[in-house]
Amino acid sequence: MIDGDRDDRGAAPADPSASARSTVSPSPRLYNKDLAPTQVEGRRWRSYNVFTLWANDVHSLGNYTFAIGLFALGLGAWQILLALAIGAALLFGILNLAGYMGHKTGVPFPVMSRISFGVRGAQIPALIRGAVAIAWFGIQTYLASHVLNVLLIAVYRPFAGLTEHSFLGLSALGWISFGLLWTVQIVIVMYGLEMVRKYEAFAGPVILVTLCALAIWMFVRAGGSIALSAPNNLEGGHMWREIFAGASLWVSIYGTFALNFCDFTRSCTSKRAITVGNFCGIPVNIMLFGIISIVISGAQFQINGKTITSPADVVQDLPNTLFVALASLALIILTIAVNLMANFVAPAYALANLFPKHLNFRRAGVVSGVIGIAILPWNLYNNPTVVNYFLGGLGALLGPLFGVVVADYWLIRKGRVNVPQLYTMDASGPYHYTRGFNPRAIAAFVPAAVLAVLLALVPAFAPAAPFAWFIGAGVAAVAYFLVSNRKEVHEDVSGAEIAVPCAD
Repeated sequence: MIDGDRDDRGAAPADPSASARSTVSPSPRLYNKDLAPTQVEGRRWRSYNVFTLWANDVHSLGNYTFAIGLFALGLGAWQILLALAIGAALLFGILNLAGYMGHKTGVPFPVMSRISFGVRGAQIPALIRGAVAIAWFGIQTYLASHVLNVLLIAVYRPFAGLTEHSFLGLSALGWISFGLLWTVQIVIVMYGLEMVRKYEAFAGPVILVTLCALAIWMFVRAGGSIALSAPNNLEGGHMWREIFAGASLWVSIYGTFALNFCDFTRSCTSKRAITVGNFCGIPVNIMLFGIISIVISGAQFQINGKTITSPADVVQDLPNTLFVALASLALIILTIAVNLMANFVAPAYALANLFPKHLNFRRAGVVSGVIGIAILPWNLYNNPTVVNYFLGGLGALLGPLFGVVVADYWLIRKGRVNVPQLYTMDASGPYHYTRGFNPRAIAAFVPAAVLAVLLALVPAFAPAAPFAWFIGAGVAAVAYFLVSNRKEVHEDVSGAEIAVPCAD
């Protein structure tokens, strides 16, 4: 039982007995209902909801491809579990730091970025995070449409004829499947973040039951014996290097989500809900994920000496059409859940922050969805140069952004934030800096970003590439700490007077 919802509101949003009360009138250029801080009363995200975020995201098909890839690389069962355990421990700490920030202030990531980058400079991290998310939203929807194609053809064979011709790189059936999944996600977002919470809560148990059932079926099919390692099993220093590289890459996968975790925890009932939800959803859930990965890949290897790439590869071998349909439907539910939390919420807030007078969360979600179609994501995915260099380069920037934001909040300000001042264009405000930009944050971010991109993309630095996120985040955090004014006194002022109820 996940019981992490005991009320500890003394920690959130900011201490009502703060040293100053605000009389700031929020600027419409920085404030709307969706960007405003959330009221403490009425928050609905409990530990179970945080857990189901991870129940869905950890078990994404992309993550299984990563973990099974470690098996193919030559790591055995215990080495894979150790790599995942190290990554899980690091993630648990990182996500708690990020989550507590959202719970205390009640603000989404674009507004959180104003603390360190300035009221105008915050567009930099918000748009980088949003651009990465929009591209992957389209790609993930496209990958899910492949599963839906299999499901539709399995149910009604004549649908196969719709795959013979293509338009703009996608078959007729592909357009139908993509359009259906795109519409479902748009409809969910149109009902707001509360509907996202409900969908994640529904999808989590479906995914866990389905993948556990697949693992058991594969274990039985393999005669109750699985291969615990591939023939090219690594040893010695090379083995340990791959273990730590795997752990680092596992954290890097969540580099995007570590930035905007506050988008969800701003609606959490307590810090304890975040901690318990993260514990059950990260260390515990990741170990379950690791066991399922090992059983599925080891069983397949035991059966025919082949290594699969994801659970989707075994669905087609299920004994009848009904099971294929149910498993395919569960994988579609999973991909939608992952897309909503990781790739839809962030760009919706980023666009709302860019045009707060005209775009709320729902409208911005539709705009980001339209962009997700317009970029023809299947062409992006099928072009390794685009995926590796464009999306890889953008992704490498997320570590340095995290380093600056977290160092500013925890090391420089020690959690003291004047929340109402985040919504004013007053030149004398603490977050206006120089014309709305904090030159110290930019000075720390740029060299760390250049270093992270070089490590991630230049072949000569391939040995260090798996650690690019940590190196970029660490360099940015240290640089920001060194260039900041550590003697400045920071006020801690609650945003209660301009807060709004959590979205329905």
